[in-house]
Amino acid sequence: MSRPVVAVVGRPNVGKSTFFNKIIGERRSIVEDTPGVTRDRIYADAEWNGRRFLLIDTGGIEPRTDDILLRQMRMQAQIAIDTADVIVFLCDVRAGLTADDRDIAVLLKKSGKPVIVGVNKVDSVGATPYEFYEFYELGFDRDPVALSSIHGTGTGDLLDEVVAALPPEEEEEEGDGTVAVAVIGKPNAGKSSMVNRLIGEERQIVSDIPGTTRDAVDTSFCNGYGKFTFIDTAGIRRQSRVEDKIEKYSVLRAKMAVERADVCLLVIDAVEGITEQDEKIAGIAHEAGKATIILVNKWDLIEKDNSTVNEFNTKIRTALAYMPYAPILYVSALTGQRTNQIFEKLLAVYESSRRRVTTGMLNDLLNDAITRVQPPSDKGKRLKIYYMTETSVAPPTFVIFCNSAALFHFSYQRYIENCLRTAYGFEGTPIRIVIRQRGEEMPDKL
Repeated sequence: MSRPVVAVVGRPNVGKSTFFNKIIGERRSIVEDTPGVTRDRIYADAEWNGRRFLLIDTGGIEPRTDDILLRQMRMQAQIAIDTADVIVFLCDVRAGLTADDRDIAVLLKKSGKPVIVGVNKVDSVGATPYEFYEFYELGFDRDPVALSSIHGTGTGDLLDEVVAALPPEEEEEEGDGTVAVAVIGKPNAGKSSMVNRLIGEERQIVSDIPGTTRDAVDTSFCNGYGKFTFIDTAGIRRQSRVEDKIEKYSVLRAKMAVERADVCLLVIDAVEGITEQDEKIAGIAHEAGKATIILVNKWDLIEKDNSTVNEFNTKIRTALAYMPYAPILYVSALTGQRTNQIFEKLLAVYESSRRRVTTGMLNDLLNDAITRVQPPSDKGKRLKIYYMTETSVAPPTFVIFCNSAALFHFSYQRYIENCLRTAYGFEGTPIRIVIRQRGEEMPDKL
């Protein structure tokens, strides 16, 4: 179930980024500080009154400009508008209603999306300034909202309007059984060729449905392995100075495709080998907690000897050290080499990402793990683990209750994760472990 998207748009310097930071503030997800995990700040998870959504911060829109970079920023803002469910149109009360604001309003009305006008920089306490009422002239269905991104006043009122305009929450359909697969990777790695090879002659039901992103197409079909929907995304190119803003939106589109997927196929060009861009793309899937399979494509073009596979494995595992769980397949979309193994592996990692383990079995495992390797201690105080339970799947998430979170070193968490993988597999899926601290007076449940 994908999250709705809220795009923040407006002229330059109206306070969009300040507003964006205020909204995501303390709700920003805590992620691993590991190489390859994307840190682009143009999007973030946000929540208000129990509704979760993806918040997009866009570059300023200059409706009338010949500057190449500004024109590109306007184009990418248009992409954000097209992908959004709700648009926050931020204006500046100090500048008043400008001609550019009016032009942007025309652009937004053409989109047909719900628009919430936020009149920013209303920093004074007391009566609303006269200039605020000018923004009613923009003619949107909803009243403008006065706010101050710096102080946070009015942001709650605006978010109330945003949540009210979001589409109704979808309920997860039971029994459909369709596996959504995002095919991600750099341009020219062979993603589209891989999708064509996989649906190939075996296709029974095929439909092309425009995806939620401008450059993603969903291809749904079924075969002897089950029902699948492949999301073929545009590749992420290496950034350059001029394209920096543009490529951030390529990352955004890839992330949105990953968000909609159950499993990710990371396609790597065997001729080029693993690159920094591959690490970045892999980080998107890892951060999202998605099951992932690494496909080293164009393997038919590589001259091989007895050590070739081992050398490739070592390079990939070193570069993607944060996702050792992902299986690697050496394939060729052109010749079909080993592509027959992909569907079997897809179902295996999909099932792993949804595997549930009973609390009783988990605590038997925990007892055994603690017996074999004692929990760490510091200054005479030893970590005491009470019990563990699985709270969710996709990815499998385990909560461990203990006497001191500070004593629960990362290395011991990794040890517990390895015990889980040894006992229950979890091939292809990340595992998340959440540490909860309880007081010393809590009875030992182990």
